[in-house]
Amino acid sequence: MTYLTLDSIKEPLKQFETFDADTQLALLWYGYLDIKDQLNPNPDSKVEGMGQTLYDHVVVLSKDDQLQAQRDVANRADTDISNQYGALSPSSKLEFWLLLAQGMESGEIINVPSDYSLPEHTQGFVDQIKALDFEQRINFTRNAVTGMGLQKTTLG
Repeated sequence: MTYLTLDSIKEPLKQFETFDADTQLALLWYGYLDIKDQLNPNPDSKVEGMGQTLYDHVVVLSKDDQLQAQRDVANRADTDISNQYGALSPSSKLEFWLLLAQGMESGEIINVPSDYSLPEHTQGFVDQIKALDFEQRINFTRNAVTGMGLQKTTLG
C-alpha cells in the first residue's frame, strides 16, 4: 500500500516532530479518541499482523516499561522494541499504534494520566489537525508514526 504526504499535513507533521515524546504520545492518544468511531474496521476488532506481534511484546511489560517502550519508539532509541518497530511497514506501524490505543482503552496498556493536559504551545497544532477531514487525519497519523522507531540502514 502506498500513501502520499499531502500538502495539508506537511506543516502539522513538522510541528509534531518538534514536540517531546510524551506530548507526541498524548497527541496520538487524543487523536485516536477523536476519530475512533469512524475507523474501519471497527477499532474493537483485532487485526493480526506484524503490528500485533510487536504489541504482544509490549503488553506483557510492566506499566512503566510499556511507557518507556513507547517513548523509545517515539525517540528512535536504540532498543529492541524500537528496532523491531523501525523495521515494520508503514501500515504495520499504524496498526501497532491502533492496538496500543485499544490496549489503553481496555486497561492493558498504561494510559495518559487523567490529570494530564497538553502543553499550551500545542493548541495551534491541535486546531490544524481538527480542521483536517478523516482521510487527511489518517494520512497525518500514518506519516507521523512512520518516522518513529530506529531505522537501521544497511550498507550495500
